[in-house]
Amino acid sequence: MKGTSHMQYRTLGRTGVQISTLALGAMNFGQIGRTSQSDVEAIVGSALDAGVNLIDTADAYSGGESEEMIGKALGNRRDDVVLATKATLPMGDERNHRGSSRRWLVTALENSLRRLGVDHIDLYQMHRWDPNTSDEETLSALTDLRQAGKIRYFGSSTFPAHRIVQAQWTAHDRCLGRYVTEQPNYSILQRSIEGHVLPVTEEHGLGVLAWSPLASGWLSGAVRDGQKITTSRSTFMQPRFDLTVPANRAKLDAVEKLAELAGSVGLTMIQLALGFVTTHRAVTAALIGPRTLEHLDSQLAAADIVLSSEILDAIDAIVPPGLDLAPGEKNDMPPALLDPALRRR
Repeated sequence: MKGTSHMQYRTLGRTGVQISTLALGAMNFGQIGRTSQSDVEAIVGSALDAGVNLIDTADAYSGGESEEMIGKALGNRRDDVVLATKATLPMGDERNHRGSSRRWLVTALENSLRRLGVDHIDLYQMHRWDPNTSDEETLSALTDLRQAGKIRYFGSSTFPAHRIVQAQWTAHDRCLGRYVTEQPNYSILQRSIEGHVLPVTEEHGLGVLAWSPLASGWLSGAVRDGQKITTSRSTFMQPRFDLTVPANRAKLDAVEKLAELAGSVGLTMIQLALGFVTTHRAVTAALIGPRTLEHLDSQLAAADIVLSSEILDAIDAIVPPGLDLAPGEKNDMPPALLDPALRRR
């Protein structure tokens, strides 16, 4: 079940770039996670020393603060890192400071480069599918930015499976660069992508960076029956932790069974949860999002975990393959289901 104590590496899609199977997600850096610059420098330094070589952030994380903090923390270690960031989520109230248009992406990228203090981004990702912008518009702009040397690769994040396919078709049809990665929400509690997104990424050779593999703290050991919830996410995502909600009770029931399983095979909950994600053959890396060095250490302890078929079968018996225990938390709901105007034309 366990290999060596060293970080494992996989090829990111078909790019030839080798990345660690645990990658550092930076949403908690800054105001969201209440982390200081010294906290970030300690976490980044320790992660890189442990063999982590991909850092993933976004312009929208604490309004650009995460990017700024990472830029300072990297110092002279920029070349040791596959640096990934994102655009498309709103940056302020101005209506065109968001989305995936050429007009905004050119500006958003320059802003990210400035905040990070670098001259190029290794992986530039579209944070969400933008239904107001054509694939050709977005891919054309990204192809030009790559040609200009400002980005090396580009990818998508939380795209529905059919939009991943459509973007691949558009890239081929228009002779444009293509998305080489997808970043979906994936954990033991959120498994629906096994039925649609992951088969598509495998078919098209996309790298997969799984976000929220610990399900916002539900799979970290911070949420247990009869004890006070200790994850910081419970403060600004309170409805997701309200145990009077039936979906949350279902998650808690699963967590209790998973905790028993983890204990029976000598693993922590974190090792079981991260090992589940990284054991999937279609997943390149799990994005961990520590706020403290203690969090980081507990997550790095999963770097060498490969779950056996017996353990995976036991997990399947608790949360069946392809099932989301809280579908509303996926952030991938089609716009037509969220906006009545789009389905009542």
